[in-house]
Amino acid sequence: MEISLTSTYKLNLVSPLVSLGDLHPVVNGERLAAGQAEVLQNSAGKIIVRYPIDAGVFGIAISQEAVSGRCWLYYWLEGLAENFVLDSFGICFSSIKNLRAYLRNGYNSWDGSFYVEPEGLQDFEPYEHRPETGFAMTQLLPRYGTGSVVIGFDRHERFQHTFTFDTRQTPLSLTVLTLWDQKDRTGLERCESERLVIFEHPEVEEGLREWARIVAEASPTPPRHTAQITGWCSWYNLYAYINEQNILDHLHGAAEVAQREQLPMRVFQIDDGFTPEMGDWLKVKPQFPRGMKALMDDIRAAGFIPGLWIGPFMVGNRSQLYQEHPDWVLKDRQTGGPFVQWRMYGEFRWHKRSEEYYVLDTTHPDAFEYLRQVFHTWRHEWGCEYFKTDFMLWGSDYGPDRVIWHKPGLSRIEIWRRVAEMIREEIGEDAIWLGCGCPLWVTVGLVDGIRIGSDVGVSWRGHLSAESLLRDQASRNFANHILWQIDADCILLRERFHHLTETELRSLAIYAGMSGGVIITSDALDELSADRLRLWKLLLSSNDNGCNFPLLGQSSLSYKRFPADRNSHQVRHETQAADPVLVQVRTSQDGVLTAVFIFNISENPLQRSYPLSQLGLSGPLYVYDWTSGCAWPEPVERLTFSLPSHGGVLLFLSPSPITSPIDRLP
Repeated sequence: MEISLTSTYKLNLVSPLVSLGDLHPVVNGERLAAGQAEVLQNSAGKIIVRYPIDAGVFGIAISQEAVSGRCWLYYWLEGLAENFVLDSFGICFSSIKNLRAYLRNGYNSWDGSFYVEPEGLQDFEPYEHRPETGFAMTQLLPRYGTGSVVIGFDRHERFQHTFTFDTRQTPLSLTVLTLWDQKDRTGLERCESERLVIFEHPEVEEGLREWARIVAEASPTPPRHTAQITGWCSWYNLYAYINEQNILDHLHGAAEVAQREQLPMRVFQIDDGFTPEMGDWLKVKPQFPRGMKALMDDIRAAGFIPGLWIGPFMVGNRSQLYQEHPDWVLKDRQTGGPFVQWRMYGEFRWHKRSEEYYVLDTTHPDAFEYLRQVFHTWRHEWGCEYFKTDFMLWGSDYGPDRVIWHKPGLSRIEIWRRVAEMIREEIGEDAIWLGCGCPLWVTVGLVDGIRIGSDVGVSWRGHLSAESLLRDQASRNFANHILWQIDADCILLRERFHHLTETELRSLAIYAGMSGGVIITSDALDELSADRLRLWKLLLSSNDNGCNFPLLGQSSLSYKRFPADRNSHQVRHETQAADPVLVQVRTSQDGVLTAVFIFNISENPLQRSYPLSQLGLSGPLYVYDWTSGCAWPEPVERLTFSLPSHGGVLLFLSPSPITSPIDRLP
């Protein structure tokens, strides 16, 4: 990649893969003309430019490492008037050349990460929402050539960063913003962004991993590399219909099966349903007459790490917390009343009375200390050692344009991070923390695991189905065991009470298990058949060795649209890959055994043939088909097979003949 400054003071980054040019400053969402500039340095590998703008001076510095070729860019504002309101600032590359697709990288567990082909959006109507804005980073895939260009920030604990493409213009533009959120500028000579790293990489997923390693190295709190999280959670079987007796029934069944089968299950977690209202976290429903400490002790005595669920930022309007402290929630800037994050006015109210849900204002010192007391009590008095914190995005969703905080002057991410650091302080370094519905990138060094998709549910398609898993796991796999463990959500094992076929259930379980991240189920283990128990044992054998997606980003894309509802012109879109086959590869640490899972997510049976070299493997290799339970007679250089609709094949490959069945992932 070559950096240059034109005679009209426009910065360009030229690459044989994807080039970015014609850079402009952006302040509060407005792209400014570059204009006359003061060039402070323009030498080989480093450019520093200051642009006079109406608000003050906008500066940009970019340098290139001689060995790695990485470019580092940051920008700043100085000379701002004291009364100037700064919401955001950044840069716009007005011209991107040779782009086929970009990664729309989501910010939290549920907002999705996927590749977008701009040309596939050409027939979208003006009112249709386009997938143009992502967060933290993006990856650019070339139309001609292989490899990728990665652009992303190195630190994420102070600001939220957006990456917005304008797909309505040709060539495309890319606007990168730092959300300053009217942060207090007292004593600051200038407002600086984090460092933006830009580099070429010959591969797709490894390019993303390189960015993750940069983030890990730059994080003020190093990532937590703890043992793989495995075990049981109550939600996807019992949901909120829990009481002390049915929890104990599942506990006794799980303990008996785990001991008998020598299953490496670590945690046993009680999910939502034991507190009366969101926000009343120190109160317990009468269905738990002995309280939670007694259950935590029972779980520990059964050989598991005891865990509980909490939504720290959630406050129900019927909660005692809100009735006594209405000033502890965020206010709506437009109405002046409590900011309503959720409305549940109809039949379903999540087994609670609240019709509205508000966001705890943790800038209020009393609200902050209440939350501290909750985590301290759960950890040190109740004995909880595994914390699943849910709906964590509520604490980082909005800035001062939408909500009023008790104490202004902090960015939304600084507010969130302050709470998260308090949680880790109170639960201690030895406790396990899983973030769900959670901001992804600000959590580095605090959480042990992160949900990377929506709830998987009990069906193949639709709301709370397998669709999120099939879309998001591949594009978020790169951060696994670098920034945290990825959690693909609970694995469905039960024989009944779902809408999946045997083929679909087995394939989804293997697909999630191949990640080598968090492995959790909600089903009654003592009710599983021998075949389902064999599948569960296979997944638990993963030993936190992650997988690769060697074909990530290679398929061309199109978009199928569905009306969101009959009363709205807004349209929901679904990304469709031209090749609907997902391929995962994971190899043992010694390189002796490799597992390959090939998954056909389409509605039709398909035939595929892959040279081993395309999957990053060297042949010839012997093959054992776990799905059919038989070994192939001769070593091969190519994998050829037929795939049923919604089905997959799990193969084990080795340089030596495989003479016995394999029931352990490498």
